[in-house]
Amino acid sequence: MRKRPQPEASSSSSSASKSEPQASDEQIKTGSSNDIHVRSAKRSGLAWTVAFAAFVYATYGVYYYQYEHMPPPLTADQAGKRGFSEFEAIKHVKALTELGPHPVGSDALDRALQYVLAAAQKIKETKHWEVDVEVDFFHAKSGANRLVSGAFMGRTLIYSDLNHIVLRIQPKYASEAAENAILVSSHIDTVFAAEGAGDCSSCVAVMLELARAMSQWAHGFKNAVILLFNTGEEEGLNGAHSFVTQHPWSTTIRVAIDLEAMGIGGKSGLFQAGPHPWAVENFAAAAKYPSGQVTAQDLFASGAITSATDFQIYKEVAGLSGLDFAYTDKSAVYHTKNDKLDLLKPGSLQHLGENMLAFLLQAASSTSLPKGNAIEKEGKTDHETAVYFDILGTYMVLYRQGFANMLHNSVIVQSLLIWTASLVMGGYPAAVSLALTCLSAILMLVFSVSFAVVVAFILPQISSSPVPYVANPWLAVGLFAAPAFLGALTGQHLGYIILKAYLANMFSKRMQLSPVVQADLIKLEAERWLFKAGFLQWLILLALGNFYKIGSTFIALFWLVPPAFAYGFLEATLTPVRFPRPLKLATLLLGLAVPVLVSAGNFIRLANVIVAIVVRFDRNPGGTPEWLGNVILAVFIAVVLCLTLVYLLSYVHLSGAKRPIAIASCVLFVLSLILVLSGTVSPFSEDTARAVNVVHVVDASGKFGGKQEPSSFIALYSTTPGKLTKEVEQIKEGFVCGRDNVVDFVTLSMEYGCLTYDGTEGGWSQSDVPTIHVESEGFGVMDTKGNDNGRITKVSIDMKGSVRWSLAIDAEEIEDFTFKEGSEELVPQDGKSGMDGWHIIQFSGGKNAVSKFDLDLYWAKNSTKSYHNANRKEKQRPLLKLRTDFDRLTPKTERVLSKLPAWCSLFGKSTSPQTLSFLNSLPVNF
Repeated sequence: MRKRPQPEASSSSSSASKSEPQASDEQIKTGSSNDIHVRSAKRSGLAWTVAFAAFVYATYGVYYYQYEHMPPPLTADQAGKRGFSEFEAIKHVKALTELGPHPVGSDALDRALQYVLAAAQKIKETKHWEVDVEVDFFHAKSGANRLVSGAFMGRTLIYSDLNHIVLRIQPKYASEAAENAILVSSHIDTVFAAEGAGDCSSCVAVMLELARAMSQWAHGFKNAVILLFNTGEEEGLNGAHSFVTQHPWSTTIRVAIDLEAMGIGGKSGLFQAGPHPWAVENFAAAAKYPSGQVTAQDLFASGAITSATDFQIYKEVAGLSGLDFAYTDKSAVYHTKNDKLDLLKPGSLQHLGENMLAFLLQAASSTSLPKGNAIEKEGKTDHETAVYFDILGTYMVLYRQGFANMLHNSVIVQSLLIWTASLVMGGYPAAVSLALTCLSAILMLVFSVSFAVVVAFILPQISSSPVPYVANPWLAVGLFAAPAFLGALTGQHLGYIILKAYLANMFSKRMQLSPVVQADLIKLEAERWLFKAGFLQWLILLALGNFYKIGSTFIALFWLVPPAFAYGFLEATLTPVRFPRPLKLATLLLGLAVPVLVSAGNFIRLANVIVAIVVRFDRNPGGTPEWLGNVILAVFIAVVLCLTLVYLLSYVHLSGAKRPIAIASCVLFVLSLILVLSGTVSPFSEDTARAVNVVHVVDASGKFGGKQEPSSFIALYSTTPGKLTKEVEQIKEGFVCGRDNVVDFVTLSMEYGCLTYDGTEGGWSQSDVPTIHVESEGFGVMDTKGNDNGRITKVSIDMKGSVRWSLAIDAEEIEDFTFKEGSEELVPQDGKSGMDGWHIIQFSGGKNAVSKFDLDLYWAKNSTKSYHNANRKEKQRPLLKLRTDFDRLTPKTERVLSKLPAWCSLFGKSTSPQTLSFLNSLPVNF
C-alpha cells in the first residue's frame, strides 16, 4: 500500500508522500480513509485471456517438440558404414511385415526366422576384419516359468519347440571381452491378428542395423554385445525365459536392454530402468535424442498399465539391471490389423537407432559394467535407484534417489518454515485464511471431477459408442477437459467468495476504510491466498511422494519451487503493514515457465495413452461397466487441470473474463457433443479400429463335464466398451447378442457378446476335440519325506495337435499339482498359489511341440470331494477346464470376417483365443 495525495492536497503533504511512500502502522490505523488509495482491484480480461492462450500454446508446443519432432532419416550413404540408417532398417520392417502375422507355431514365423538369420549371416560376412561376429540359431527345449508380479503373476507359463537367432559381436583379439556382455533383445513373433510393423518388426529392424554398424566398431570394445532375436514373447515372455535359463551365453550378460512397442513409431522412450543405475546414467550421457520418463516407470510398476515385457524376465529371473524402451505412438493400433508399415512415422527408427548406437558404443567400451545380480550382491537400496526425465527430448536430467530425498526434504523443511513464519506474523486471521485456501483447492477439485465424471456417466447413454473419442482423441478436450475446466473455475470461485466474506469481516474490525477501498483490498488479498493454494497442494504431493520414494515426485518439486520463487521475488513482503497489490502477470509467466517445460508434454502423452488403452479396456468382454474407461480419463484430466491451473485461475477473479470463459467452455462442450451425437465424427476409423474377436467355438464340456455332443457356434465379442449392434447389423449371419451368451474361455469370460449357430458344422472334426482322462486315484500316498499327500489324481490330457492352449485347475479343490511332458517334469510340486480361485497354465510352442501331457493333482485336505469330506455338498463348477486354440479359419469364420466392418479389427493377446477354439472340462465328481 502506498500513501498518495489527493489532487487537492497541499504541497507539504505531497512532499511528505514522496519522501515516505509507504504508510506506517500508525498512519494506517489513524489516517482518514480519504488519505488511502489502492490500485484498482481489476485486471484486463484481455490480459488474462492472452496469458491463458500463451499457457495452452506453450503446453502443446512442449508436447509437440518432446514427442512429435523426429530426427531426419538417413540413407546408407549419409550414415556411412559406421552409422545408423533408417532407410536400411525400413527394408527389414517391410520384409517382415510382408509375411503377414507370424505368431508362434506358424509357417510365417519360420520364414521370418530365416530372413533374420540370412541378415545376420550377411552382417558376419561384411564385418570389420578385427571384429568377431558369431551367429547362433538356438533351439530351446521345453520349459516352464512362473512370475511373481506383473500381468502374468500367478500363472504357470509353459513353452516348447522355440527357435531364436542370437548374435555375439566382440573384438577378435580380446577374448576376455566375451566374459562380460551387454544384451540387446527383442522379439520376432507377433500376435495372430497383426503383421507387427510396430510390435516388434521395427525393433528387430533397428537391432539388425545396429549389429551391422557395430560390426564395424567392435574392434575397440572391451565387452561383447549379444543381440537376441527371440520368439514366444507374445505368449508369455517365453523366448526371453528360455534364453536366460538354457543358452550358454546368458551367464556372461551383465546388462540387459529390451526394445518393445505398445503402438507404432514415434519416439522410443525409456520407461523402465534399473535396479542398478549404471545403464541409465550411461544412456543419459551418451544418447543423442534422449527420451524417457520415470513417471512411466512408476505407472508400469504400480500395475496401472497391465502389461509385461521381456525386461521383467531379465530382471526377475536373470537378476540383471538394464533399460526397457518402447514405442508408444498410436497405441490404439496395438495388436490389431493397423500395426502396419503405412503408419510408421518417418524418423522413428532413426531416433531409436542413433540413441542405441551411441549408448552401446560407450557401454561396450566401459570397464565398469555391473557384475550380474548387482543389487543383491552389493546390497543396494532404493537410494541407488535413478530419477530421470528428459527436457524436450534433447537433454536428460538424472539423479539418484538419495539425492532426491535430500533435495525434497530440504524443500519441504524450508516450505514449512516459511509457512510457519507467515502464520506467526499473520496470527489467527492468517490461519483461518489458510484453512479457507485449502477449502478453495478442495472445492476446485470436487467440482472439476464432478462435472467431468457426470459427462463420463452420461456419454454411454446418449452416444452410439461409450468411447466416441478413440479415433479422434482431441474430442476429449471438449467432452471432458471443458467441463473439468468449468468445474475448476466454479469451485475456485466459490472458495473466492467464502474467502472474501471472511476477509471482509476481518478488515471491518481492524481498519476504518471506505467501502470502496475495503472492497478492493479484500479482492486483492483473496487473489493472493488463492495463488498460494497452489503452493500448499504441491507441497502435500511432494511430501507424500518423498515419503513413498516415488520417482515422479520431481513433478511436484517443479510445480512448487519456481512459482514460489517467482512469488517471493516479485510479490512477497516481509512486513504485515503493506497493503496487497494485484498480482503481476510476470509472476505467472516466470513461475509457470519451468513446470510447463518439464511436465506439460508428459500430461498430454499420458492422456493419449489412456485414450488408446480404452480400445482394449474390457479384459472380460462385457464384464466392465461401459462408463468406467470414461471415468478414468475424466478424473485424470480433471485432476491434472486442477493441479496445474490453480495458479492461472487465481488471476481470473479480478478480470472480466470469468463469464466469457464459462461461455466458451460450454460452447466447446456443446459443439463436441453435437459432433458425437450427429455422427459427424465417428468413434472408430479404418486406421484406428475397434478391437473385436471372432472365434469358432466347439464346446465339448457340456454342463460341468456332462456327456453330450459338442456344440458348435461362432462367438463375436469386443474388448472395447459398447454394444455390437451396428457390427452385427452389417455382418448379419444370424448373430444374437446379449448378456446371457456367457462363454468361459478359461483365461477370460465373455460376459457380453454375440453368438450364431448357423452353418457352423464345417471346418472341424471330432478328432480335434481335446480329451481329459483320469488314469488313477490314490489315497494316503506318502512322498519321499514321509509326508501324507492325501488324495492324488493322475490325469492324462491330449491336446490333439494344438500348440497353444490354456488349462485352469480349481484351486479350492486342488492345492498343488505336477505337470509332465513324457518323463520330464516341467512343473514340480512346490506349493502354488491360485488367482481368483484357479491355477492357470498357459502353453505355447512351435509346430513340433508335444501335445500329450500328464497331470498329477494333489487335493486339498478340506476339498468338497476329498476322502475326508465325501459327504459334503458337490460344487457346481468343474475341476479342470481346458481351451485349445488353432490359428485356422473355418468356412463360417471366414465368411464373418469378410463382412467385418472396416472400423473393426481382430485383436490378439496371450490370453485371447485364436479363430478356432475347443473347450472341454473335467467335473469335480468325475
